[in-house]
Amino acid sequence: MIIDASLASKNNVVYMSAYGKIGQKVVVSEFGETPLDAVDRFLSFEEQAPPAPETLQPSDVVIAVQSAAVGWVDLLMTSGQYQHMPQPPYTPGLESAGTVVWAGSDAKRSVGEKVIVDGFLVGPRSKGAYQKYGGFASYVVAPSNAVIPLPSRLSFDQAASFLGNYETAYHCVIARGKLRAGETILIHGASGSTGLAAVHLAKVLGANVIATGRSLAKLEALKAHGVDHVVRTVDDAGGVARFRDEVKELTKGKGVDVVYDSVGGDISVESMHSAAFDARFLIVGWASTPFVAKGKGQRGAPNVNVLPTNLIMMKSLRVLGCPAVISAHQNPQLRVDRLRDLIQWVDEGRFVPATPEVFALSDIKEALRAKWESRFLGGCVVHPN
Repeated sequence: MIIDASLASKNNVVYMSAYGKIGQKVVVSEFGETPLDAVDRFLSFEEQAPPAPETLQPSDVVIAVQSAAVGWVDLLMTSGQYQHMPQPPYTPGLESAGTVVWAGSDAKRSVGEKVIVDGFLVGPRSKGAYQKYGGFASYVVAPSNAVIPLPSRLSFDQAASFLGNYETAYHCVIARGKLRAGETILIHGASGSTGLAAVHLAKVLGANVIATGRSLAKLEALKAHGVDHVVRTVDDAGGVARFRDEVKELTKGKGVDVVYDSVGGDISVESMHSAAFDARFLIVGWASTPFVAKGKGQRGAPNVNVLPTNLIMMKSLRVLGCPAVISAHQNPQLRVDRLRDLIQWVDEGRFVPATPEVFALSDIKEALRAKWESRFLGGCVVHPN
């Protein structure tokens, strides 16, 4: 869709003259047994007419989506295995960025403005009337206080992957982990979207970073992002390697001060052996065991992760849960502080988000499979328009 930037005014409502093009959106019609089951059987496209202005609030804006992040959470949601469950049918896409093409009379944003849609307040992870506006669509409707001006240093693709990844990393590394300059952090899944954000923030703080992963090629690519050391966590047989000895050698026998564990499973145990006495152990996720909950939205945790309490006690480890979204719902001030810092740091060029791989929205199924298989450093996005 080509956006005509000519403006007009009518009844105190500003709009673009090209506003009115029929677009499309992705729809998940029901939860699958697993994410890939849902992608194969229950994900389809529907036409999307532009939202009719008379149905919108005076403070609303309509965004023509230019880029939407393909996230791990988007995949988990399709089988109802995430803590937030929009009821099918729904449009996935937690994060997006685009151009304002319609603004209500009381809106705080202007037509033609480039913005990021706040996935905490709009889309499938939000609550209320705006939950239905997922980013895998031509148009998203948002209250104007739920869009953020695009930082000048970011492209639409970088911006679509900015908030969720860097807010999560900030909450884990800074708010919970209290990482300090000169300390050493072990970051698992460092080549993924959130892991790479954790790498960037750790370097902003002046910490030493040991990055781990399974792929030698992606570990090598991480060196360009400032990591100090890389460690492969898989052995020749495909299992979890005994990496504690390598980590201890890199830290002169001490172990790491902070563990950023987004992987879970056997890696968690090996990580505890790699930690220093009184280290902080951050539970960020469990990518190695994604099917903790039952499929098709059923609750219960038949495959729950287990941590060794003897190691926790004898090493005086501080095990910290790090739910970025839930914590912000409990204490909204957390977002105020981290958004201020993150936008300032990216504007100052203190870190540069990776440029993700790009798919057309019509290739959303392949994009979701690519994310599930962790094919790319940092992740991928789709272009609806």
